[in-house]
Amino acid sequence: MCVFCGLFTTSDTHGNRSRLGGLPRQPHEPRSPDLTGRERGKGRGLSSSPKPCWSLCHSLGDWEGALVLGLAMARAQGRTEEYACSLLGCLVGTGCCWGCGGLGHSQTRPPDAPWCGHCKALAPEYSKAAALLAAESMAVTLAKVDGPAQPELAEEFGVTEYPTLKFFHHGNRTHPEEYTGPREAEGIVEWLRRRVGPSARRLEDEEGAQALIDAWDLVVIGFFQDLQDEDVATFLALARDALDMTFGLTDRPQLFQQFGLTKDTVVLFKKFDEGRADFPVDEELGLDVGDLSRFLVTHSMHLVTEFNSQTSPKIFAARILNHLLLFLNQSLAAHRELLPGFGEAAPRFRGQVLFVVVDVDADNEHVLQYFGLKAEAAPTLRLVNVETTKKYAPADGDPVTAASVTAFCHAVLSGQVKPYLLSQEVPPDWDQRPVKTLVGKNFEQVAFDETKNVFVKFYAPWCTHCKEMAPAWEALAEKYKDHEDIIIAELDATANELDAFTVHGFPTLKYFPAGPGRKVLEYKSSRDLETLSKFLDNGGELPTEEPPEELAAPSPEPPTNSTVGSKEEL
Repeated sequence: MCVFCGLFTTSDTHGNRSRLGGLPRQPHEPRSPDLTGRERGKGRGLSSSPKPCWSLCHSLGDWEGALVLGLAMARAQGRTEEYACSLLGCLVGTGCCWGCGGLGHSQTRPPDAPWCGHCKALAPEYSKAAALLAAESMAVTLAKVDGPAQPELAEEFGVTEYPTLKFFHHGNRTHPEEYTGPREAEGIVEWLRRRVGPSARRLEDEEGAQALIDAWDLVVIGFFQDLQDEDVATFLALARDALDMTFGLTDRPQLFQQFGLTKDTVVLFKKFDEGRADFPVDEELGLDVGDLSRFLVTHSMHLVTEFNSQTSPKIFAARILNHLLLFLNQSLAAHRELLPGFGEAAPRFRGQVLFVVVDVDADNEHVLQYFGLKAEAAPTLRLVNVETTKKYAPADGDPVTAASVTAFCHAVLSGQVKPYLLSQEVPPDWDQRPVKTLVGKNFEQVAFDETKNVFVKFYAPWCTHCKEMAPAWEALAEKYKDHEDIIIAELDATANELDAFTVHGFPTLKYFPAGPGRKVLEYKSSRDLETLSKFLDNGGELPTEEPPEELAAPSPEPPTNSTVGSKEEL
């Protein structure tokens, strides 16, 4: 989940995250979203899952290949585990292993696991993709397999999580390419098209170049004086995965002249904002795919983007850390009049701050909640750094104008504005129950009271694990309610933010021992009453168990989940 609690990314129940695109990831570059498609690599499904499997064609032959869909349902610990289907591509020989047979076979059976929501969603798109491939006579066959039938193949191809997507090119069984495209028919076909055929169109004249630019909203043209240069290979490799854009390339001098270029340049043409953005190729270092990727992501975004379900993946994928949000009611003319001034400030911060409009009259309540706002607060501005999750607000009463927006951005970026923290109001009866209720506004006073030992559960209202341990936490508080130096408390970490530290998981248990120094110990052991009690009785540490007498040996090491020796000084 992203720092906007899922706000600027779309995640399904199996952890799949949509991306704005599939630009190549560079060595040592984190797996961040790029240009349309799914999260590449592993880690997209449930861990410790049985493996999907599939069967390759028995022999190589005339057909260019096959795209295979695998399903799996496995049993673990006596209960049925449900997993997403696995889409497996193999560009190998004639016919697929399940007899789908022909080129772009439109009769490919869709996933048939009734328990798999992903299979149900993919089935019609997969069949539609097969029909599109058949219509184009593209040398790719679509097929599906039943995963559990052949587990040895899963081991051979290192399939560890669902969904897993692999693409086998020209019968290469040892080095399949992982599928990184979207899961809708046109996206599947386009992903395959850019591998079976060229990823960029060769442009020979002004008429062809202009026709390409006119036909699409986003067109990237590489102008290279030598098409055998390694920079061209870099450009084409990037074009294979950037499915949201159409690519062309040329070495024609007349096209260089037509577009006012004198050296190798990648140009993004777009039907909005300034209309064109140039990326000159460094004459000494050559074309850096990482730099070009970031350039295209940044400049393919509108200067001002309205937040909705379609744009949210793009907003999060832009790799711009600072997001400035203008909350307004689009149904009110007075609010809409603020948009020109907001947009006027945007160009000078391109690449530094992403300008976003949030309509409070639309289905954006989750956005308002994240910033601790009500719809009545509009029009108003908020700036958030998506890496640190720190939020900033302008001074009350400042009008939304180009000048005020510019000044606010400069002030935040230069460190002149302090972030604000969310907090609920302190309940009147916060200390009346055995489990004390903490919020942002009373946390410091209670947790760091030098006369008290304070044990705090940080939870989320929707967290199943938090609910499961609630009875033990209530019993612990009841047990120690008469100990004047011990406080058992809880804090809803989704509605309250702390300056001292950030809570990343739920439930998180932290112990604040009495005394100076603002010490904090994180509890990582069992969450049952007996173990929690031992922890408190031993002053914030679990006692080391004595070894049996017959094992006269050095004292054993503390359990791996013990908090012994793991104090954290804040």
